[in-house]
Amino acid sequence: MRIKETLNLNKTGFPMRGNLPVTEQERQNVWAENKVYEQRQKLNEGKPSFVLHDGPPYANGDIHIGHALNKISKDIIVRFKSMNGFRAPYVPGWDTHGLPTEQALTNQGVDRKSMTTAQFRELCRQFVLKEIDKQRTGFKRLGVAGDWDHPYITLQPEYEAAQVRVFGEFVKKGYIFRGQKPVYWSWSSESALAEAEVEYHDVESPSIFFAEQVKDGHGLLDNDTYFVVWTTTPWTIPASEGITVSASFDYSVVQPAGETRKFVVATQLVNDVAETLGWENVKTLQTLKGSQLDQMTANHPYYDRELMVMNGGFVTLDAGSGLVHTAPGFGEDDFNIGTKYGLPVFAPVDAQGKMTDEAPGFEGVFYEDANQLSMDKLAANNLLLKHIPYVHSYPFDWRTKKPIIFRATPQWFASVSSFRDQILDALDGVKFQPEWGKRRLYNMIKDRGDWVISRQRAWGVPLPIFYAEDGTPIMTEETINHVADLFGEHGSNYWFEHDAKELLPAGFTSPHSPNGEFTKETDIMDVWFDSGSSHQAVLAARPELTYPADLYLEGSDQFRGWFNSSLITSVAVSGQAPYRGVVSQGFTLDKDGKKMSKSIGNTIAPADVVDKMGAEILRLWVASVDSSADVRVSMDSFSQISESYRKLRNTMRFMLANVTDFDPDHNAVPYAELAGADRYLLSRLNELVETIKADYDRYDFIAVYKGLLAFVTNDLSAFYLDFAKDILYIDAADSRTRRSMQTVLYQVLVRLTKLMTPILPHTSEEIWGFLHESEPFVQLAEMPAVEPEWQDEALIGRWADFMALRNDVLKSLETARDQKLIGRPMEAALTLYVSEHNEKMLANLHSNVAQLLIVSQLDIKPLEEATSQADQYEDVAVVVEHADGEVCQRCRMIKKDVGSDDAYPMLCARCAHIVRTEFPESINDGLEK
Repeated sequence: MRIKETLNLNKTGFPMRGNLPVTEQERQNVWAENKVYEQRQKLNEGKPSFVLHDGPPYANGDIHIGHALNKISKDIIVRFKSMNGFRAPYVPGWDTHGLPTEQALTNQGVDRKSMTTAQFRELCRQFVLKEIDKQRTGFKRLGVAGDWDHPYITLQPEYEAAQVRVFGEFVKKGYIFRGQKPVYWSWSSESALAEAEVEYHDVESPSIFFAEQVKDGHGLLDNDTYFVVWTTTPWTIPASEGITVSASFDYSVVQPAGETRKFVVATQLVNDVAETLGWENVKTLQTLKGSQLDQMTANHPYYDRELMVMNGGFVTLDAGSGLVHTAPGFGEDDFNIGTKYGLPVFAPVDAQGKMTDEAPGFEGVFYEDANQLSMDKLAANNLLLKHIPYVHSYPFDWRTKKPIIFRATPQWFASVSSFRDQILDALDGVKFQPEWGKRRLYNMIKDRGDWVISRQRAWGVPLPIFYAEDGTPIMTEETINHVADLFGEHGSNYWFEHDAKELLPAGFTSPHSPNGEFTKETDIMDVWFDSGSSHQAVLAARPELTYPADLYLEGSDQFRGWFNSSLITSVAVSGQAPYRGVVSQGFTLDKDGKKMSKSIGNTIAPADVVDKMGAEILRLWVASVDSSADVRVSMDSFSQISESYRKLRNTMRFMLANVTDFDPDHNAVPYAELAGADRYLLSRLNELVETIKADYDRYDFIAVYKGLLAFVTNDLSAFYLDFAKDILYIDAADSRTRRSMQTVLYQVLVRLTKLMTPILPHTSEEIWGFLHESEPFVQLAEMPAVEPEWQDEALIGRWADFMALRNDVLKSLETARDQKLIGRPMEAALTLYVSEHNEKMLANLHSNVAQLLIVSQLDIKPLEEATSQADQYEDVAVVVEHADGEVCQRCRMIKKDVGSDDAYPMLCARCAHIVRTEFPESINDGLEK
């Protein structure tokens, strides 16, 4: 006589069980067989578009937790948009070129020197395609829906052709130039790096103070005077061309006791320098402005070279002496000030970080080892004043994890400064989440130098540049478009398989090559130019997508990377940002807040979570964390979130068990005829629909998670479903009260299932199979709409007052249980002394209040009649007593009328009437039947 709480099979044949690692894969196979993603796209034809453009992960290695956070977040957004009135295709992508692939092949034993560049590149291509297949399998296992059969890949011929045309737009507008200036140089990769390929770590460097003798003091300084110079890179002193001071600082000529030499130090730092160097009784002989030192000269400390004193704005008084060693070939500030003063750009270090023969005495010495050698030479000339180890943040190659150097080499640059204001203006219409992201990207662009776009590698898209016989670069619209056409047809390996003449348009000539001879550039483009061109290669090229995209969503490191390069290239091509919105996420850290690293052994593979607990747990975890900041994660995180999942699942399962005999087309009760509590729950459900949809639109997944869980925990489990058993299990199967409640449960199931689908598609699909809805898959349904009929402010207000009163009653019931007066609330006889307001409120609930409070007996009296033993609250007083009577063996309530029907001596009058009506044949046999 009770409704069975266990469930059998749903319409797709899957049992309602929690074996997620198995059932998820089965369900994904059904989605694939039925082309559910394609069906969704077909349904959305003609709707407004919403395009989330996938930032391409690098095709190397298994996916990690950061990948899972990123891809699941995107999937949640795309699924919601697809079910909420938008055509929202999702085209996944992969970044494929660059150093990591070359390193991986080398680690596998590939001897690059034994083959041609084209042969090596073909091995690279084969390697990354296998990696893509591996990662694609991982992403699909997470339940991420998309056009997996037609992803975009940066090595695709059509992509490379589009990238070359983007480069052509830079050329056409005069933004590409060749120059020799210091760049981030990775000696471990033997290539220039972009800012986005650099990460910072603390290192210890040799901070030194050394002396350089005045050569020409313009009559203000004698030749027995020495400039006290400071540097943290002694190895660059062989390339020194000058000393930089600040024009606005005061500089003192001082002489310590026991010294025959005089020294120039910034006046504000005299005491600090004296203490550091151990000077005593320092006398100040004269004071000069930094502007008076301008263009004085000094002798190089160990070479026959004249150094120039210059006025520069980058000198500070935070550390050092106020005089900075300047080598234009080894630093951006040094380069800029050296260029201003016409100094040579001298960088005597080779691609592997070893000193060249241009630095006598240092030939073949690794640059770090040259620090000590340089200090030894200074000391030998009595010019090393002090050596102090100095810990500071220093740039590293993010791939090899080795420190880099600043090194002037001939490179190709994109002149960001030429259209910087236009780039910054393009950010005005872009919405960022978090909002500080706009300021961060704005400042990065504002402070960014010219973009070095050439790389000395093999695996990448070649720079489509030719050279004439006299060395003149040739990059015309005709030649670039011709190369783009060749790449579109054959791929970029064509560049390495043919000579320059075969790559140029037929009959091409140049006055710079009277003999018709040409050579081709061997450098490739920066990989950030590759991925940064995706707005043209993908968004503008694919008919199902739109340019600009509605959203880019990536980790916060992409402010330096993809957000940055995409913005620059998009503005160069079309004068607009490639995105209307940008969402940035933090990094995944281990439980101690440390960055995850395979070398440390603190990583968690998504596959481990999925195989043990299921992808739904991983997806629910993504929704439960504040990903706008860094996220700590451990296996305990997933164990904890699995409890929330179990709460959601079991609640849905309970409701499903209680609508198995309910057909919404025949059994549903109209809203106006629903019981008061039923209408109240629908009003709460209505509020939930409105709130959750708004949270999804704000990409506030944690609010969605909390909102769903709170509704299930508080509104359903702790209230509605708690008293529902007395109706669902006890009232007649086809009674108005039971059908009323089933109507509500069904509406809750349908709407909650739809709201959960973006986060928990596997579970939602499983639930959907038990519902009487027309769509074969919940993913093909639409998000629930807010129902105007269910919006009743007066009703909500009455029930808010009741819930406040209920909280007071629950406190008294708990006290009575602690005092052993009752065991369960069902054993209670409750007397409520209520105010006139609450008396009217209770009457207007149109509900059985005792049933709502799950007590056996209830008496309501005026508040002024409250006795002294009553628990006193603001608008109610409560007396709890043990109910008189016997326990009904059917409803479990204590009633005085148990046995009033002779045919059913163990039932109360209510239950006896229901059984007599529902099962008249049982009268003769009694309750046992």
